[in-house]
Amino acid sequence: MSPRLFALVLAGGSGTRFWPLSRKSRPKQFLSLTGRPLVVETVARLEGLCDPADVTVICGEAHAEVLGKLLPEHREGILVEPAARGTAPAIGLAALLAQARDPEGILVVLPSDHAIADVRAFRAAIRHAAGLAAEGALVTLGIRPTRPETGFGYIEVGEAIPGRAPARRARAFVEKPDLPTAERYLAGGAHLWNAGIFVFRADRILEELAAHAPDVHRVLEALRPALGTAEFPEALRAHFPRSPSISIDHAVMEKSRSIAVIPCEFGWSDLGTVAALSELFPADASGNALRGEALAIDSSRNVVWARPGKAVALVGCEDLVVIDTEDALLVCHRDRAQEVRRVVEALERKGREELV
Repeated sequence: MSPRLFALVLAGGSGTRFWPLSRKSRPKQFLSLTGRPLVVETVARLEGLCDPADVTVICGEAHAEVLGKLLPEHREGILVEPAARGTAPAIGLAALLAQARDPEGILVVLPSDHAIADVRAFRAAIRHAAGLAAEGALVTLGIRPTRPETGFGYIEVGEAIPGRAPARRARAFVEKPDLPTAERYLAGGAHLWNAGIFVFRADRILEELAAHAPDVHRVLEALRPALGTAEFPEALRAHFPRSPSISIDHAVMEKSRSIAVIPCEFGWSDLGTVAALSELFPADASGNALRGEALAIDSSRNVVWARPGKAVALVGCEDLVVIDTEDALLVCHRDRAQEVRRVVEALERKGREELV
């Protein structure tokens, strides 16, 4: 019998590198870049993998209402964090809830703001990962790199896992590299992009948190007596904020000896910066990715997002990102799109909260 899959969709990010499309009130996961809001697309990808009742979407209090409107059929599965504490406590909380419903349940963890072109290949990778996770491995999906990307973390792959091709042992999790290092990773073929997608048994990730992040685990154990009772919301508010703020990578994945990685190719993009919009729209012969009423003359490799009712024209421009919204216009070099968060910081210093 196939193991029961539970899913956790992480919907608590702010998306400051996606300004001006994303704002505090409308972070990236709520944007409709590919037809439907990204968080809705993420939940839809889980169809056929797990029961809708076994999907949890975790978010902050500020976004719970809008999330409920976007996912009315999953309203019961929306879990509101009383305080943002990073991915490790959030994943541990979801594992605690899943384990209470099925002691052998497997948890699939997904960011809410990524784009995936080949959903069939994605689902096949999750099913393969679930089989490996059932045996006790902590599985992550690694994306085969197509360019020397400095904006992603990487996973160094080790030896093949017998009988589980194409799965490999994960040798190391590597922080975002500089360009020469990223070029070396691409040429060497032993490194994959870290997509932040994980599959593991609920009990196994709780064991690993106990071993490597005991302060997080203690908070989770304090919640256990309230599971399934009317006291759980109050217990969550009382205990969860006491957890350290830490990512699952730093808490567990960089330390555990039980990590497996599955190399994947399913048209993945983390949409980490506005420059990544070029991965969503077909480029013209000069490499310009244009959305809306945009025109590029003698221009190449630009990304343009034109808002409805307004034309944007480029003449003699190269490697620019132009994002036009109702109340803000961004123009930046593609290579510096990671620095858009500096604009948000500057606006905050100026007290322009209505723009962030």
